[in-house]
Amino acid sequence: MSDDHSKTDHSKADSSGTLTAQLYDRLRRDVIMGTLEPGAKLKLEGLSKSYEVSVNTMRETLSRLASDGLVVAEGQRGFTVPPVSIEDLRDITQMRQLLECHALRQSIARADLEWEAQIVGCYHKLSRVEAVVEDDPDRWGADWERYNEEFHTALIANCGSRWLLLFRQAMYEQSQRYRMLSLKTRPFPRAQSANEHKLILDAALARDADRAVSLLEAHILKGAQTVAVNETLTKRS
Repeated sequence: MSDDHSKTDHSKADSSGTLTAQLYDRLRRDVIMGTLEPGAKLKLEGLSKSYEVSVNTMRETLSRLASDGLVVAEGQRGFTVPPVSIEDLRDITQMRQLLECHALRQSIARADLEWEAQIVGCYHKLSRVEAVVEDDPDRWGADWERYNEEFHTALIANCGSRWLLLFRQAMYEQSQRYRMLSLKTRPFPRAQSANEHKLILDAALARDADRAVSLLEAHILKGAQTVAVNETLTKRS
């Protein structure tokens, strides 16, 4: 009987953990994709009903998102979605350049065939979508976002530092939030981005770290500049 009781407890714990993980992923995505708008008050009772979870589970998940920088905890006043501004975007861009470019240099220094195969595979998927996304962004836009992230992540995956990858991912998600807000009013220049991706790939495969890092730094900056001129973001800042 004790064994059955133990199994039941474990089952409840697993179920609760799965629910929390799923809620975290949903809220995280809704913040990044702009479904939960910048500056919005995240009221526990209303969100709990919308996401069909308990108030305690919602509070716990929002606290976790706050520690990740995707939600702002305001003490007794609750939680809000972080506001956006040109200054914040500039800061995020500089941090992403610092972290991602360093990670790329380290990945190239540790380059091997497995890493090369991974970035080539990710680039292949991205390039196929880039060839069609401009003609039908509604159909292919989400795939482009996913494969773009996969390619950028593969480039730096060989850096050898778990912490570097963790902090860089946080900055990537913050920059992605700005890009998704921008896409609501103005298309992202994916054709230009496609050319830059090919140049970065070629430099990485040639193990030319200086050129690859220079190209990646400019690529990240151009993406941020495109977002910065967006009228919606300008009005919010």
